[in-house]
Amino acid sequence: MKIKKFDSINVIPFIDVLLVLLAIVLMTSTFIAKGVIPVSLPKALCAEDKKLEREITFYIKKDGSIYLGKNLVLKEQIEKRLKLFKKDNPILINSDKDSKFDVFVSLFDLLKENGFENISIVTIKQ
Repeated sequence: MKIKKFDSINVIPFIDVLLVLLAIVLMTSTFIAKGVIPVSLPKALCAEDKKLEREITFYIKKDGSIYLGKNLVLKEQIEKRLKLFKKDNPILINSDKDSKFDVFVSLFDLLKENGFENISIVTIKQ
């Protein structure tokens, strides 16, 4: 039996494997959670960048659902949950720009009613 001598290496299977690996990496990288509820924030000209510790973060989604941190909460549960926090904790409200304004107002009113004064509305700087 005679051994064949190869003058070149066939790289097409190698390229196929690399493309499959690239596709897997790209697909899984889009599914990595940032730990944030996705909302489309409104823009403001005079927005400030603030880094706060111990803040309470509310998210109001487009459909009117309210999240406290990463957890969905009903309007009736918010008041109970607020009693667990100190009144001087900063509160951040991330409201989707297409959400109904009355959901935002009712949340803001509930926060004021419970004695929270340090409330900020999150926007994107233009």
